[in-house]
Amino acid sequence: MDFRLDEEQQALRESVRDFAREVVAPVIGEHYEQHTFPYEIVRQMGKMGLFGLPFAEEHGGMGGDYFALCLVLEELARVDSSVAITLEAAVSLGAMPIYRFGTEEQKARWLPKLLSGEALAGFGLTEPGTGSDAGGTRTRAVLDGDEWVINGSKAFITNSGTDITALVTVTAVTGTKPDGSKELSTIIVPSGTPGFTVAPGYSKVGWNASDTHELTFDDCRVPAANLLGERGRGFAQFLRILDEGRIAIAALAVGLAQGCVDESVKYAKERQAFGQPIGNYQAIQFKIADMEMKAHTARLAYYDAAARMLAGEPFKRQAAIAKLHASTVAVDNAREATQIHGGYGFMNEYPVARFWRDSKILEIGEGTSEVQRMIIARDLGM
Repeated sequence: MDFRLDEEQQALRESVRDFAREVVAPVIGEHYEQHTFPYEIVRQMGKMGLFGLPFAEEHGGMGGDYFALCLVLEELARVDSSVAITLEAAVSLGAMPIYRFGTEEQKARWLPKLLSGEALAGFGLTEPGTGSDAGGTRTRAVLDGDEWVINGSKAFITNSGTDITALVTVTAVTGTKPDGSKELSTIIVPSGTPGFTVAPGYSKVGWNASDTHELTFDDCRVPAANLLGERGRGFAQFLRILDEGRIAIAALAVGLAQGCVDESVKYAKERQAFGQPIGNYQAIQFKIADMEMKAHTARLAYYDAAARMLAGEPFKRQAAIAKLHASTVAVDNAREATQIHGGYGFMNEYPVARFWRDSKILEIGEGTSEVQRMIIARDLGM
């Protein structure tokens, strides 16, 4: 029950905090407004070993664990969520499926570059007509000789269209089970494969310095050996990936919530009204105190979920609780931080405006708040 960080964890958190403040903060605003991908930041994160944190050294990783990744995501998101989600998606959705379910040949081919940050990978699950209902997947893959022929489309896929994107793992219907239900499998599709088209980037409300695209597959052929994991186990595989990813998203949401506290405290000390700093007024103090309380409790929730996962205990419910609570807190704190900043909170030159725009997707991506409540209720036997 001791949630205090050890020396190694504390050193990691402080080094990433310094990186976020000194490297990310000065340039991310321009990337955000111009909708450009921060390749230089990604390169530096790669050199720091952040993309390889929770992976074994034998595959080119850093030999850390998933909690270390969460600490990093929190610190990055205290400054900017576009950078944080780029790392989160690259690790938990891009490299992790190959690490968890790939063959030795697949690991040897893809992991070295993914874990060094030289390349990125996307996770093609969501489709234009099927969001929360992942079981309604329509993309199909038919085995033709020694090749899979893929047809369909995917929506809102992160890290899928950068200059360094190496592949996308795609969930597809590969047959019918004996009970008549869909057989879902996961297939690796390298970037540049004929028939694989990446649409122009979306015009988004937030996360404007991250990479998000719709993907289409038109008779896209890849080798049969590109099947990731066991055929027909795609649904179980992506549920495992999403359970872990929800802890990471919770950590990112906590970072955004804490960043709102940081900026509000700073602004409240500087902004003068009626002859004194607005931080002297109890109305502002109480707002910030409530924001800090929410960020703290959300942090404990993701710490708990991560601890259970690393101990090999069931963690699905705790991951859903952490993701649900932290995303709600992020939205609440972003709203309050904007209010504290007044008119300046509506100006994009202030970080809280970016936080406000970035917060809402946290209640939607990697399982909506409604889905998290469904998971919690079902785990309670309802």
